[in-house]
This record gives sequence, structure tokens and C-alpha cells, in this order.
Amino acid sequence: MRLIVALALALSLTAPAGAQAAEPYGIGLEGFPYPHPVSMLALSEDDDGLRMAYMDVRPSGAGNGRTVLLLHGRNFPSSYWDTAIPALTGAGYRVIVPDQVGFGKSSKPILALSFDMLASHTVKLLDHLQIARTDVVAHSMGGMLAVRLARSYPTRVDRIVLEAPIGLEDYRNFAPPVETARIMADEDRLTPEAYRTQLMTNYSLTLPPEAITPFIEARMRIKGSAEYPRWLRAFVNSYQMIWGQPVVYEIPLVQQPVLFIMGERDRNAPGRAFAPMEVRARMGDNTRLARELAGRMPNAKVEVFEGIGHLVHMEAVQRFNASVLTFLNAPR
Repeated sequence: MRLIVALALALSLTAPAGAQAAEPYGIGLEGFPYPHPVSMLALSEDDDGLRMAYMDVRPSGAGNGRTVLLLHGRNFPSSYWDTAIPALTGAGYRVIVPDQVGFGKSSKPILALSFDMLASHTVKLLDHLQIARTDVVAHSMGGMLAVRLARSYPTRVDRIVLEAPIGLEDYRNFAPPVETARIMADEDRLTPEAYRTQLMTNYSLTLPPEAITPFIEARMRIKGSAEYPRWLRAFVNSYQMIWGQPVVYEIPLVQQPVLFIMGERDRNAPGRAFAPMEVRARMGDNTRLARELAGRMPNAKVEVFEGIGHLVHMEAVQRFNASVLTFLNAPR
């Protein structure tokens, strides 16, 4: 509690210019709409009561008896899967869409995050919903989680789609460790315009800038919450997890069928801003890295979407959904 109070005193909680009249969102994105009803699963870590938010969306017609688990990236809540959910449910799949702890509508603990912890939470959710096995479609940071989930709980995962995954290289080889307080200060200073530029540039997006406005607005309105320092700490802890817990060495060991869906333009590389200038250009050659890793895996292939950036499922909706369904529905 004293840590939260100290952070509150240290951080500026001023609302962005032009948004003073907007009602703040809570750090559980209270007030931010999701495309389907949201339920909560009670969890516990180190005696810290946590809740994991999730959507459980049933097939829109006759079900095929299979489930798809959608794993989100770092900068977006799970609501951004709204372009993929109808295609999957329309094809007969039950779709489970969680917010991992630290993200979206789930709890924001100040404890250190780990992929092992998030994988265990995800399995607890599957157990709660009585789902024995699932296919996985994972974006960006969710791809790192999917790898850990498949490696730690191989009997729970069937097929895996890795959409523009990060973690295809060990970022510690490029960027030095950075103190959490420094990253928090940098993130706190972001204006709406700077955050939009960051996403459009780092993700090489082909979307019109207004397509990500709801997510820009959500982050800025969270700054008005009394618990914003807790949100900020959890968000920065997720960077430390990505930087300090590489999964690239495990990817070739994944036994399940894997489809990498890569945006040709995507050069996203967490930590690039902290890396020496002379190595930054070598980071984030993600399509090449995916092809190299797939070549070392027992059952993997790569599909490259030309002219597309990091948010493939939003930038190329119909092609992405078709590729995912073709892969999931292929004969076993």
C-alpha cells in the first residue's frame, strides 16, 4: 500500500488536453465496452486476490465441438479480437477470450509478472470452463505466452497460430536492463499524439490512424483513475517480463502444428529504444526470424501478408480469418 501511495505522489495524473470532460476509466477498463459479456474468474497469487476477465462466446450455429483460445498482445485489451470472433464462432468454434492478469479488465497486481504465472492462470480458466483441449490463436506478446503454454501444458493445446509474435529473438542480446522507475516515467509522459505515433510507427500499421483511437482514448482516460499508478506499474512489469523471460529457445521445441502469420512490414522489437543505435536496425527482422525458427520445428509453416504491419487481424481481416480457419480445419 505504501508503494502505491508513493507512486501516486510521484506521478502526474493530469488528464490530457481536450479530454478534461471525459469520465475517467477505472484501471479495470470500467466503462470501456467489450463486444461480448465479460465474466470473472477468481485467482490468487502470493495471497493477493486477483480476478481474470474473459469472454466465453458460443458458436453462432451448430458447434463443431472445438474451442479456440485467443491470447492478446501487450498494448491492447482482448476486445480487439472483435474482428476474429465472429469468423470463428460462425465456423462452429467456441471462443474463449481472456484478459491476462495485468491487462484489460483483469486485476492489476504490482507483483512481478511471468509467463509461467500467466500460463497457469490460463489453464485454471480452461479447467473452470471444463475445456480439456483447445486451439490457440495468439498475437504479439500473446505468442510468447502461447509458446510457454504449449511447452508447460502440452496435453491442453492442439494447434497454434502465432500472429506477428514477438519473442522471436532474445532482446537481452540487444537492449540493456532498464530500471522500472525510468520506464514508468517515460510511459507516464506519453501524450495521446505521442502514443498514437508510437503505435503507428513501431507497428508499421496500414490502418487509418482513427482505427486505433478507442485504444488511445482508453489509455489516456485511465490516467484519470485514482489507481492509475497501479495500472502503470503493471504495464511496465509486462515489459520487464518480455525483456527478461525469452521464449525463443523454446520455440523449436514446440511439438504442436504451428502457423506463423507475419506482416511483411512488421519490425516490432521491444526494447529497441533502449538499445545502442548501432544495433537497433538489426532488431525485429521478424519474418526472417519466423522462417528460420519454423525450419527448425517439427510441424510449422509461415504465411507472410505483404504490405501488412503488426496488427494483422485488424489490417487484413478477411484474409487473416480465412488463413486461420484453413489451418485449424485442415485434416489432422
